[in-house]
Amino acid sequence: MIYLLVFASLFLLELFYFRVADRFNIIDKPNERSSHTKITLRGGGVIFYIGALLYFFISGFTYPWFFLGLTLMTLVSFLDDVFTLSNKIRLLVHFSAVLLLAYQMHLFDMPWYYLLITFVVVVGVINAYNFMDGINGITACYSLAVGGLLMLVNQQISFIEQDLLAFTLLGVLVFTFFNFRTNARCFAGDVGAVSIAFILLFALGTLILVTGNLIYILFLSVYGVDAVWTIVRRLYLKENIFEAHRSHLYQFLGNEAGVNKLLISFLYGFIQVAIGLVVLQFTSYSVQVQIAFSIILLTILSLIYLSFKTWIIKKYIQK
Repeated sequence: MIYLLVFASLFLLELFYFRVADRFNIIDKPNERSSHTKITLRGGGVIFYIGALLYFFISGFTYPWFFLGLTLMTLVSFLDDVFTLSNKIRLLVHFSAVLLLAYQMHLFDMPWYYLLITFVVVVGVINAYNFMDGINGITACYSLAVGGLLMLVNQQISFIEQDLLAFTLLGVLVFTFFNFRTNARCFAGDVGAVSIAFILLFALGTLILVTGNLIYILFLSVYGVDAVWTIVRRLYLKENIFEAHRSHLYQFLGNEAGVNKLLISFLYGFIQVAIGLVVLQFTSYSVQVQIAFSIILLTILSLIYLSFKTWIIKKYIQK
């Protein structure tokens, strides 16, 4: 019953946000880098944060430092959606939020390099998550996939409060209703991509620390392969990797190859779930076996990805 009430509340709050966004002209206009052709409301992904925030209040303010960091991330991302902030301000807030996240995860009690690794991974994944938010439904499908895998593991290990994930994913479901359409009612915006990435990273990082098992990072392998190889290609072409672009595989598939974008989004999530379920079968094996499995998996994914992307580029772009 509580989940139904939370879902209904988030649904109404999302509709309220639409009125606010429409009133203050918080919109996403299509340009040459866009994969959409119509003006669409931006920032609908703020509902991810609101879902987590409801849990924060209902739970009696569990994970306070994490939520403070999440709030900073959400606020600066929302302002960036509306006004476009300077990189210095965003980096300062991101750095502060990661420090708060690290404090919540007790990383300051561990060797110094844990903090360095956390900062690099969190900032890298958040930016990758944001860049991957380029077609209808992809952030929704992928977040449901990763969040669902984390909830599945949590039922067995109990590394985090389950309702934090549940309330957040209810927000994702609400967003999915409005975004997983040929003509989306809203886009997630930076506020959505950044906030959901921060929440999932907190859960994933906690899982890795509790179990001491790095193999769970493969829950992000599909996005990881696309993001990393896209960066490598852009560096090879001497492009500015921080500028907006349409050169991810999913963008080539949807824009140049004309594949249904909702199907692409679904497949990204489905493939990640399939990989995640296989990963779970290897969590009880030795470190050596896990390393070998990870290398083989990432190699196979990369070969498939590069072969497919090269074929699409030659067929549809380099004519």
